[in-house]
Amino acid sequence: MHSVDPFRRICVFCGSSPGKDPVYARAAKELGAFLAERGIGVVTGGGKVGLMGAVADGTLERGGSVIGVIPEKLKDLEIAHEGLTELHVVEGMHARKAMMARLSDAFIALPGGWGTLEEVFEVTTWAQLNYHKKPVGLLNVLGYFDHLRRFIDHAAESGFIRRVHHRLIQVSDEPGDLLEMMARAEVPELAQWASKK
Repeated sequence: MHSVDPFRRICVFCGSSPGKDPVYARAAKELGAFLAERGIGVVTGGGKVGLMGAVADGTLERGGSVIGVIPEKLKDLEIAHEGLTELHVVEGMHARKAMMARLSDAFIALPGGWGTLEEVFEVTTWAQLNYHKKPVGLLNVLGYFDHLRRFIDHAAESGFIRRVHHRLIQVSDEPGDLLEMMARAEVPELAQWASKK
């Protein structure tokens, strides 16, 4: 195994459901295996179900490290993964997201629902405001995020996302390519744009 700078650990956001097409779960497991082979640890939501469990299993099967963070309320609902390298049980969703972000050097989202989208937008907003300088990526399995990409373009064209922030989220359908894009990504300095009208 070899480590890829600057990523020691990557947080993976994804669905607690497997989705209708088995390709989603296969891609999640393959992403986990890919990161393990690169010597990159994984941070997840701590569940053993859906894509969350598939990412963890793929990582662990290749000898990688997985840190899970799960709220007490969801520990039984999402069925906490007991085989993780570390499992942190926290008070609620805010604590979960804060810990996941703190433990990670970057973020990758696989397909998912409300929770996944909310997590992606929150860490991207934090990057925009320079609360962190960590890159965000979408692994676009089966074109899942195509409509979201079009919406982001629309928001930028409508004047609600600045040009300088239009590429805060990297997108690829291949893990190696996405990792390279994220390694090259730069988060704009807040002082350079915040005072501009």
